[in-house]
Amino acid sequence: MPKESPSAWVNHAVTPDQAGQTVQQILTGPMGVSRRMLQRLTRAKGLHHNRRAAWLNAKVRAGDVVSARLHPAESAGLPPVPMELRVVYEDGEVLAVDKPPFLLVHPTSPEQDRTLAHGVAHHLARQGVHAKVHPVHRIDRDTSGLVVFAKMGHAHHRLDVQLRAGELKREYLALVDGVVKGERGVIDAPIGRDPRNPVLRVVRKDGDAAVTRWEVAERHPTATLLRVELETGRTHQIRVHLLHAGHPVLGDRQYGRKRIDLIGRQALHASHLAFAHPTSGEPIRLDAELALDMQAAIEVLKGEAARE
Repeated sequence: MPKESPSAWVNHAVTPDQAGQTVQQILTGPMGVSRRMLQRLTRAKGLHHNRRAAWLNAKVRAGDVVSARLHPAESAGLPPVPMELRVVYEDGEVLAVDKPPFLLVHPTSPEQDRTLAHGVAHHLARQGVHAKVHPVHRIDRDTSGLVVFAKMGHAHHRLDVQLRAGELKREYLALVDGVVKGERGVIDAPIGRDPRNPVLRVVRKDGDAAVTRWEVAERHPTATLLRVELETGRTHQIRVHLLHAGHPVLGDRQYGRKRIDLIGRQALHASHLAFAHPTSGEPIRLDAELALDMQAAIEVLKGEAARE
């Protein structure tokens, strides 16, 4: 029998500017509790106001403490699969992993039974936590680097709010074709489905707004290493935008097909994440060293330049 998932009381001290709000406003506002979760907590008597049973309409004063008993996300979902994980950060609510290339973050069909999420399910099960795995965001199968998972439903909700508001900062390293002019820039171009292939994306006037910021990290005679920051999160956004700008990502067999002899996948690595901790609000900044195959590709480029 799996061990019952532990609960944790999450506390919030009311600040002077929040005085006069109701308990419900504190819960759904700064504490990030969804309305559906609020109903569940009310039925389970999982709400306290100054260590006593809470009334949702009660007004709070500065210094009051509002508490919610939150469980890891319900329902086990994916079966655990033993897998070596490169854990970059972990606490009771958040897990960040440096994903290797050629591994899906989460299954997109029932037959996919070995994804990063399966490995995370195993990692949590070893801690006695049998809960649904919540990736806060995703990166492509062939992209390496940082992925954040929430261990609890309320943590996922709060991080998702940051993601949608552009407050969860995501930075990538991209090795692209050609020598990029200028030191930094912005690509602001809407992205939609490719009418010739619905699996792919293209820049099109009727697409969804998409903004990508870039700056040069290294230049080589035939390629450039860019730092790329996403302001939006469209499917294949970086790869589509850089192709549109005339500098497709090296090794990308879907967009550009430049130097597929150099590296066996798109040379794209999620290198940096920054967000506010879902409970404490403390800033979390994470980095993942450039993937080995991208380091090797850069060394080949340097060798080619030396021979010219």
